[in-house]
Amino acid sequence: MTIEPHGANDLPEHKPRRADVDPRAAKRAERQVGFMFLASGLASAAFIVAYIATPIDDTIPLPGFGTTNASNLFLGISMGLALFLIGAAAIHWAKKLMPDVEIIQERSAESSPDDERGALLDEYRRGVDESTVKRRPFILGSMVAALGLAGLPAIVLLRDLGPLPGTVLRETMWEPGMHILIAETQQKIRPEDMEVGTLVSAVPEGIELVMEEEGNLNALAKAAVMLIRMDPNEIVADQTPEGQEPWTYQGIMCYSKICTHVGCPLGLYEQLTHHMLCPCHQSTFDLADAGNVIFGPAARSLPQLAITVDEDGYLVAREGFAEPVGPSFWERG
Repeated sequence: MTIEPHGANDLPEHKPRRADVDPRAAKRAERQVGFMFLASGLASAAFIVAYIATPIDDTIPLPGFGTTNASNLFLGISMGLALFLIGAAAIHWAKKLMPDVEIIQERSAESSPDDERGALLDEYRRGVDESTVKRRPFILGSMVAALGLAGLPAIVLLRDLGPLPGTVLRETMWEPGMHILIAETQQKIRPEDMEVGTLVSAVPEGIELVMEEEGNLNALAKAAVMLIRMDPNEIVADQTPEGQEPWTYQGIMCYSKICTHVGCPLGLYEQLTHHMLCPCHQSTFDLADAGNVIFGPAARSLPQLAITVDEDGYLVAREGFAEPVGPSFWERG
């Protein structure tokens, strides 16, 4: 069976739309498109108002569905209307006002000659002119306003990401002389309690009281550390500044437990290699070599906490962290 290609004569007779022959219908369609764009802009503004004015814990009854969060409902309705009206306006514009002419384009498997490419570019420019956007300033202005306002809710939602880091990540609970406690039992630790190859998750003394006062885990998230004991002869380097007393104590090293990539908690320790693996994105740190990154997306080494013992022989912090803990951020110098 042979399929003959369709030609121009095979197309049904073209029937002009009402807007093509009636200037009043065209003007009415233009107003409809413009008002839909403007309504979209108002819906975007309503989103911002609802976000600011609606308490996050307020609820509203929905017949047949019980109650729902008022903020989520208002935000969803306003955002949905803003996007729907942009799409509806674009479709109505295309169906009522843009050129309504059937065109057949013959296809070829070969690349088009340069003159045909130039003709295509001219056709594109002609299409822009025929789209009527230049001759209908009301549509153009309302469309620009709608699209511009449609982006504002996304900017407002960035507020939900929380405050800028500022100095928050630069400060932890650790202070000079603060005892290091086993995270699970809240017991103090002596060096003799740790054998070579031991890893202990630890927290600062008083962490429970701070968490109770703040009502969150922020302090723990920043102050969590891990103690690792290894043969002192296997320690390649630590982060002790030149000329200062070593930050390690009898082969015991203390590092932040928070990965410097995106802040996942660490804990997968390879005793033979002294490598610490992040379970989230496989960043790997060499704890015997100042916590340096040897694999993965992390951009900096694990911060090290300087430690010593008090007069009773318990491990304590000599000072706080010398650099921000946790993931890297743009404000970090």
